[in-house]
Amino acid sequence: MTAPAPHAAAPDDDLARLAALHGVVPSYQPSADRTVAASPAALVRVLGALGVDAGSPEAVTAALAARRRELTERLLPPTLVSWGGAAPEALAALPEGTRLEITTEQGESRAGTDAGLPDGLPHGVHRLTATAPDGRSTRAHLIVAPPRLPAPPERSYGLLVQLYSLLSRRSWGMGDLGDLGELAAWAGRALGAGFVQVNPLHAAVPGAPTDPSPYRPSSRRFPDPVHLRVEDVPEYAYAGDGGVLSDLPARAAQLREAVLDKGALIDRDAVWELKRAALEVVRRVPLGPGRRAAYADFLAEQGQALEDHATWCALAEVHGSDWSRWPEGLRDPRSAETARARAELMDRVDFHSHLAWLTDAQLRAAQRAARDAGMGVGVVHDLAVGVHPQGADTWAQQEFFAAGMSVGAPPDAFNARGQDWGLPPWRPDRLAASGYAPYRDLLRALFRYAGALRIDHVMGLFRLWWVPQGEPPTEGAYVRYDAEAMLAVLVLEASRAGAVVVGEDLGTVEPGVREALRERGVLGTSVLWFERNWAGDGHPLPPESWRADCLATATTHDLPPTAARLTGEHVDLRDRLGLLTRPLEVEREEASADTGEWLALLARLGLLRGAGGSDASSEEAEIQAVHRFLRRTPARLVGVWLPDGVGDRRPQNLPGTWDQYPNWRLPIADATGRPVTLEELAASPRLHALIEAVRQES
Repeated sequence: MTAPAPHAAAPDDDLARLAALHGVVPSYQPSADRTVAASPAALVRVLGALGVDAGSPEAVTAALAARRRELTERLLPPTLVSWGGAAPEALAALPEGTRLEITTEQGESRAGTDAGLPDGLPHGVHRLTATAPDGRSTRAHLIVAPPRLPAPPERSYGLLVQLYSLLSRRSWGMGDLGDLGELAAWAGRALGAGFVQVNPLHAAVPGAPTDPSPYRPSSRRFPDPVHLRVEDVPEYAYAGDGGVLSDLPARAAQLREAVLDKGALIDRDAVWELKRAALEVVRRVPLGPGRRAAYADFLAEQGQALEDHATWCALAEVHGSDWSRWPEGLRDPRSAETARARAELMDRVDFHSHLAWLTDAQLRAAQRAARDAGMGVGVVHDLAVGVHPQGADTWAQQEFFAAGMSVGAPPDAFNARGQDWGLPPWRPDRLAASGYAPYRDLLRALFRYAGALRIDHVMGLFRLWWVPQGEPPTEGAYVRYDAEAMLAVLVLEASRAGAVVVGEDLGTVEPGVREALRERGVLGTSVLWFERNWAGDGHPLPPESWRADCLATATTHDLPPTAARLTGEHVDLRDRLGLLTRPLEVEREEASADTGEWLALLARLGLLRGAGGSDASSEEAEIQAVHRFLRRTPARLVGVWLPDGVGDRRPQNLPGTWDQYPNWRLPIADATGRPVTLEELAASPRLHALIEAVRQES
């Protein structure tokens, strides 16, 4: 698309009004005392991505009139929300005597009036038709959701882990779903844990090398088969001992030993090469009648979405993973050319559908193992904020993504240049017009096997910073989403699944967001080092002052492990990589003062016990004290970063780096950097002592 000419001649106030009417925010506040206006050029580009021509003063005038006319003539917005059956506010503005006809998800017809909805509407997403006395008629979607999600069944603690980093002596070079099931069963039964949280397991964009980040997937709806435990596929036992399959276990052992014993990084591509070869052989084994029926049910349940995903995977094998470079006819999932290609590649389409089914089954098995072990929540899955611009989701759902835009963050006190995450955003207008169908389908798919769902950058339910392609992040603008509708869909689908929802709400959060999330039962995220009395003296926040509706942790995948934080090694690492913006000594002094304040508070509270021995025992005592503190807060959930249990120093991801640091490729290791297997973790006295410290504070 050709970039519009500079918008110097158009009145800024008209452009700002037009932007606001389409949910584009003309200005924002990075802090309470500062307002920043989006540039006219940014507003024009963002409006263009929403299908609104604002490239000239005349175009702005015409678009403004058209939008006002549309809002005046339409009786109702495209999607309405009813919390617990209460009448949406929009009904009050209907002309007196307006008739409402509602068709429920179950196909039943109900009647209402402008005075309100009929009683007893079931939870779900229904179709509503409003007909005014003057003959005007409008169709809308009606989301009827419970008022809020129930709290977790009880206060509990659990483990946080990046699954790929959790290798056992049975893994094929990276942690897999078999390891997840084993970890959950052990943690529930032996440690009394209530949950295990993992990184996003979404399908990655294929290619060599594959982007190792789990937060930039090809698809969020379908999981990645690289996580399969091949030996746990029932047909594996009948695949025979000869040929390709006979060599693969030995090659898998070499990959595993290279990581565990020889210091190699996790090689996702090499792991997938072996697993794919094995799964090609296993697929040739005929399914038994029961398995065949189960597979047919899965295909029917997943429908068009699975067919699209599998078709994209098959086409990517032929044409590469960037669908924007495919032959023109194949760039449209609904074209005749794509239909012909799908028929020609049907065997490959079925292969990728089969992989999705196998992965779904093992994910559900891991959740069953967790619940069978007594976990109240089970496996907490992670929902990435977006998808890769050339992946399966953007190909299959092109009408829902904003072309030429990327999600990021505006400049702030921590990053003066802003951020561009390279993830195309959903169009809020198209979501609303569909009754949030893609979002509903995504959540429903994840809740098939999730006891809880962590939502990365949960503030994105309210607004996202859109960055026009080719522009720096400073030249972006916020675009608002219908947060009430997004929350209603989330609460509806989570309640149907009986699942907990945790929102990652770290960093700068718009006023009112945390309150809205709490009102609907969505937990927040609190990380110890960031919890200070920012409105007062800035000192560490005592445990009784923490919020209850949260998951409380000492660290995350993007932050230093607790041992590195306590020793200051995280500062030295950033210095070695050239990431510091201030002198090393200044950074060290500030980090030391920060941890010193926290350790002083832990000591005053009597949580720092047995710290007078060796350096190692002192470090362990401090890590235990940190987690005793977390357990003493009223937080509903307390998460223990599994690498903290063995003194790992290395962050799994170091923001601001690409090839300078092995992000997303490190196994869990002990304080010396030696990789630690799942079996060794289960036998680790240090890990058991940490969990015992947490349990004693219950």
